[in-house]
Amino acid sequence: MNRKSRAAGGCSPGSFGCVSGRERRDETRAKSLLRRAVIAGTTLVAPALASAATPNPPAWTRPAAPIHLVGPIWYVGSEGLASYLIKTRDGAILLDATMAENVPAIERNISAVGVPLDRVRLLLVSHAHFDHAAGDAALVRDTGARVVAGAGDVAALESGIPPGETSYGVIRFSPVKVSRAIRDGDRVTLGGVTLRAIATPAHTPGCTSWSTRVVERGRSLTVLFPCSVSVAGNRLIGNGRYPGIVADLRGSIARLARERADVVLPFHPEQADVRRRAAEHQLVAPTLLPAMMRTASADFERELTRQTKEAR
Repeated sequence: MNRKSRAAGGCSPGSFGCVSGRERRDETRAKSLLRRAVIAGTTLVAPALASAATPNPPAWTRPAAPIHLVGPIWYVGSEGLASYLIKTRDGAILLDATMAENVPAIERNISAVGVPLDRVRLLLVSHAHFDHAAGDAALVRDTGARVVAGAGDVAALESGIPPGETSYGVIRFSPVKVSRAIRDGDRVTLGGVTLRAIATPAHTPGCTSWSTRVVERGRSLTVLFPCSVSVAGNRLIGNGRYPGIVADLRGSIARLARERADVVLPFHPEQADVRRRAAEHQLVAPTLLPAMMRTASADFERELTRQTKEAR
């Protein structure tokens, strides 16, 4: 059955197998963004490039001015690594502190948008890799925030040793105490804002995506913060520290493809062109997430085939 007849048969827009004209445009854009990000060295696969012998992509530590996104959500991270601040009546929630070098700039951005540092109550960690978690210890020291992370990454965060086996070796980071280990479906609430945890293991065992509802100009929107579903140097074949990585990655891509999201805010912002979309008031894109997941699925299967051949 071709796409036209399948759509005519009642395939619902946004589903993983249904590709509408709008979704096809978003998918083409997602692939274009991925190619541009690879060239720039700032994509989610960039940890594979960030070995001890290779400098980190400059955008990862290039300061950026804070940007209002939607509802109570602000972008306060660097140009190439996202840190999202959610304001509530009882303080603020920060998603990812990124790298240790970025913490002073992140803290300046937090203050610039009117949140005193001691009002940052919670730090939600997407996953235990240095580019997302190396700044946690400093951020907690300066704010007193409690750390919330996926249960599968707690040991890595508290030891400073990333989980799994990769092609780029072990890049350690400052350990941090986790106050709450969360699992799929758990909810975190502060000041009337609730985030739902979506377990998306594979990039790391505790990789966690988050979903929340916000109101922007009277419109209710579902916002999704997806954890990475890229291979990013992870060993897929013979990974003794994470033998279930292949099944987890397939499952996490499929899981995110089923989620509804009006706004997609990934932790490597170029994956959804977050800063440009925000500047042009184009963050609302309900077909973007399934398009991103189709691209991720194709990239994963291609990399799995490559690693399987190499292992023979």
